[in-house]
Amino acid sequence: MEAKKPKKKVILNTDYESPTDTDDDGPIEADHKDDKELPTCLMCVCLTGSVYCEEVSPDMTTVPPLPKETAYLYARFNKITKITNKDFGDTATLKRIDLSGNLISEIEDGAFSKLDQLEELTLAMNKLVKLPMLPAKLMSLNVNHNLLRTKGVKANIFKKLNKLAYLYLGDNGLEAIPPLPESLRVVHLHNNNITSLTDDTFCKGNNTHYIRYNMQEVRLDGNPITLAQHPNSFICLRALPFGHYK
Repeated sequence: MEAKKPKKKVILNTDYESPTDTDDDGPIEADHKDDKELPTCLMCVCLTGSVYCEEVSPDMTTVPPLPKETAYLYARFNKITKITNKDFGDTATLKRIDLSGNLISEIEDGAFSKLDQLEELTLAMNKLVKLPMLPAKLMSLNVNHNLLRTKGVKANIFKKLNKLAYLYLGDNGLEAIPPLPESLRVVHLHNNNITSLTDDTFCKGNNTHYIRYNMQEVRLDGNPITLAQHPNSFICLRALPFGHYK
C-alpha cells in the first residue's frame, strides 16, 4: 500500500495572489530585513542613502520611518504638522533634511539632538513659531517664510554653532536680530519687523579694529529700519547690508 504523503500548508502570496506550499518540518523562513523600510520606500523613492518623499499621495502627515543609513531626506510639499523626538531618533546618519512646504507648527526640543552629523536643515515655508535646539555641526539653516518672532528664538541658539555659515530667517516676524556666530558668511533677515540695531549686532562696539572677515552678505531689506541711522553697526563688515538707507 502506498504511504500517505504529509499534508502541506497552503499560504497565499499576496504579491502574486497565487498559492504556495511549504512543508510541516519547521517555520517558514522569510526575509524580514526590509519590514520597516518597505512602506516608506513604496510611498517614496529610496536610493542609496537618500529618501525622496515629495508631494506624497495620500497625504503624508508625519515623518515616515526611514531606512537605516539614510543620509539625505527630502520630504517637501506634504502635510506634515509636527516633528517629534522619535522621528529621527534612530537615524543618526542624517546629513541633510529638507521639510520645505509642509504645515509644521511644532518641533519638539530634542527632535534633532541625536543628529550629530546633520549639516543642512531646511524648514522653509512652514508655520513655525519657535525653534528647537539645533545640532552642533549644522552649517546651513533655512527657516524662511515661517511665523517666527523673537520670543520664539532662544537668545544664544545660533551663537554656539561655530560651523554655521548660512542662516536664512527671512519673511518672518522677528523684532530683533539674535546673537550671531563668527562663522557666518550669509545671513538673510529680510521682510521681518526689525526696528533697531546696536553696535554689537554685527560688530564689537568696544573694538574699532575688529573686522568680521567671514561675513559676505547681510540682507535687511523689507524691515522698518533706516540703516543710515546706524553706521557704527556695520563698521566691521566688508560690504554694506542690503536694505533701506533713506
